Amino acid sequence: MAKARGYEFDIEKLSRFFGARIVQTVGNKGTGMKELLDAIIETATDEASNTNRKGGHPSADALSFTSIREPHQVGPIMNYGREIEEEIAKIQSLLQADGSITDKYDARWSAVKLLENDKELRAKVASPEINKQVEKSIAHIEKILGESAETAIAGARYGFIFGACQEAVRSTIEIRHTISDRIDSVVMNRVLGMPIFLGLMYLVFQLTFTLGDPPMGWIEGFFGWLGNVIQSWWPVGSESLLKSLIVDGIIGGVGGVIVFLPNILLLFLSIAILEDSGYMARAAFIMDRLMHKIGLHGKSFIPLLLGFGCTIPAIMATRTLENERDRLTTMLVAPLMSCGARLPIYTLIIPAFFPKAWQAPMLWIIYMIGISLAIISAKLLRSTVFKGESVPFVMELPPYRPTLKGVLIHMWERGWLFLKKAGTIILGISILLWTVTTFPGLPETSKTHFENERNAVSTSNLSENEKAERLTAIDNAEAEEALEYSVSGRVGHALEPVFIPLGFDWKLVTPVIGAIAAKEVFVAQLGIVYSVGEADETSKSLRSKLRSRYTPLTGFCIL
Repeated sequence: MAKARGYEFDIEKLSRFFGARIVQTVGNKGTGMKELLDAIIETATDEASNTNRKGGHPSADALSFTSIREPHQVGPIMNYGREIEEEIAKIQSLLQADGSITDKYDARWSAVKLLENDKELRAKVASPEINKQVEKSIAHIEKILGESAETAIAGARYGFIFGACQEAVRSTIEIRHTISDRIDSVVMNRVLGMPIFLGLMYLVFQLTFTLGDPPMGWIEGFFGWLGNVIQSWWPVGSESLLKSLIVDGIIGGVGGVIVFLPNILLLFLSIAILEDSGYMARAAFIMDRLMHKIGLHGKSFIPLLLGFGCTIPAIMATRTLENERDRLTTMLVAPLMSCGARLPIYTLIIPAFFPKAWQAPMLWIIYMIGISLAIISAKLLRSTVFKGESVPFVMELPPYRPTLKGVLIHMWERGWLFLKKAGTIILGISILLWTVTTFPGLPETSKTHFENERNAVSTSNLSENEKAERLTAIDNAEAEEALEYSVSGRVGHALEPVFIPLGFDWKLVTPVIGAIAAKEVFVAQLGIVYSVGEADETSKSLRSKLRSRYTPLTGFCIL
């Protein structure tokens, strides 16, 4: 019947896709019956052997396959999409810890069936914690995807089947083209696909800077005003450590990071639109040819793409890669992608050293450098440490139908994670960095020296404006010497020779060290280092100070 309708099958490829022997049969003619029986016996024998050898049971998810398996691989896993996969992992972890049903059923298969609200399996689960997580996961999937979890999982399965047929089944039947097909004919064109992808990425970065600049200025002005208000409330002549901690440590550190929230929200909004519209799935196919050239699976593009948001979920996403070599290689190169934590650094440094017309191109260049380094590193790893053939890519191409609710939820979730990090990790590190930049403080001889200079200026015949300028200069000199004398300054000076080839002085070395804990801390530490000596709202901004102290080449090295 299939051949009569013009279908041609690549049986070997289909067998490898589904991880099982596929036999052509014609029931009413008895064709292939002997081969089918032989395949059943062989498969049953292999499964029994695997079960006895492992002391467990084979995977029960008959459709849980994403790509061609290697002969040694057992229990392939289908990729249901990021949102569903995250919920499967949560339930699977609880099932494995509970152990009440995993002695009979595969944990992943059970997690999927529970998400499908399988009544028979739900009745076997007695743990309130597991049932609570199942309900929570089902509600989350329905909220994000706008359809029931059961429908979404079924759609993913049919999507895989469709993808497998696209790879291994050829048809001579004329198919009616949809709007998605017409769009795909352009965005997935062999010639136009890559330029369109790069152009869209450039547009994302351009919008990030253009639309994010005004609200960024408002937030910056607010924190500047807040710092000045606290300074004005403090008694004149009372320069306590508490005041310095609040103004320079907390406001200067955390505020210096939160100011970049508009840029981060815009970037995440743009990526969410591209993801939910289905374009990113097509981008993975566009990149598949390039991925195969460097020895990676086309699906490796998805974790690398997630690396633009955060490296940790990007590495976690590599678990959807069944081939161990692809998985390890992708994990090692994912940190080379510019994650969202680096965006505050980019949005601080690029406008400080490059004119407005070059800001978006510079950000685009930095991202392309990261991608290029990832490609080169992956090629080296696959040709040396992780040698082996890559496997074909099967993935559903969803229709172009982003939902406003889904896009906004994705943007807010990622933005909220950034705010939580600013209010917890960055706050703690900012206080720690303030401590190491403040203590042990100047020796008494130095304090006496600066105090004598102030007294000399105060009793001089200079005008009030000149006195104010001289006193400010003395304050700045004292603050800089105190910073050099601090723990942070001493460490920076000790490591300065190592960073001199990059044009870094000790003031840049210090935040580089702090950024090891969290990349955003680089901006917070710079704010702390350069906030000393700022007396009022007319003081130079951090960008202006960097611009006056360093060259554009040094700025590029920072990036």
